[in-house]
Amino acid sequence: MRGPLTIGEHVLLVDRKRRRHMIRLAADGEFHTHAGVLAHSLLIGQDEGITVRTTRGAALLATRPTLSEYILEMPRGAQVIYPKDLGPILMLADIFPGARILESGVGSGALTMTLLRAIGPTGHVTGYEIRDDFADRARRNVEAFLGPDLPLTIEVRDIYAGIELRDLDRVVLDLPEPWQVVAHAEQALRPGGIMISYLPTILQVSTLRQRLAESAFGMAETLEVLHRGWNVDGQSVRPDHRMVAHTGFLTVARLLTPNE
Repeated sequence: MRGPLTIGEHVLLVDRKRRRHMIRLAADGEFHTHAGVLAHSLLIGQDEGITVRTTRGAALLATRPTLSEYILEMPRGAQVIYPKDLGPILMLADIFPGARILESGVGSGALTMTLLRAIGPTGHVTGYEIRDDFADRARRNVEAFLGPDLPLTIEVRDIYAGIELRDLDRVVLDLPEPWQVVAHAEQALRPGGIMISYLPTILQVSTLRQRLAESAFGMAETLEVLHRGWNVDGQSVRPDHRMVAHTGFLTVARLLTPNE
């Protein structure tokens, strides 16, 4: 992530209209666009932030993608959780270095990468994914950005059938029926462990909250995150005409120790 751009790295190209294209540098690679061709060799060995030109003179800003940018541009086998929700998930679930986490509904790997960044080399993420193709795509996406040596295990299995792991710190769910996991999570989490769920509809949230109320989980809360950008151009300062409003609801709860 530092130093000159090298072969095998992902690079984000941004044109004058702020359109974005993500490429992976190759020795003989070329990026083809309606505005001309850009040889990868013009980028290899250069510092990020450089502006280069295509064969037709179009300017392209080249920089390493952030995790947020990579998630939005990477290949997808399933819908991803967007960056505006990924940050709050880390805070609400209190993801910390060294944490042992079970993630289910790995999808394209966006949340997996975010968790791995937060837990560091001393933690571990175990992913349960029911579809082989999603599991493979997620691993490829994660390794393409973070590298191959990761504290990550992805298993093709149905979490609704149970969780074999014990003494987990966190359970993170992106599933249509997380209420089916509550009893399993009670057994898998350590006392005080946190479960967080991402759901698209409030009716799903209602079913989950009812099940949580009947369980050993407490301190439950639900929220959604709205993202509104601003246009700042000289004296023209106003909210953007469009905003990223509802994407999903975040529900978090903590496993409590029952009174004797």
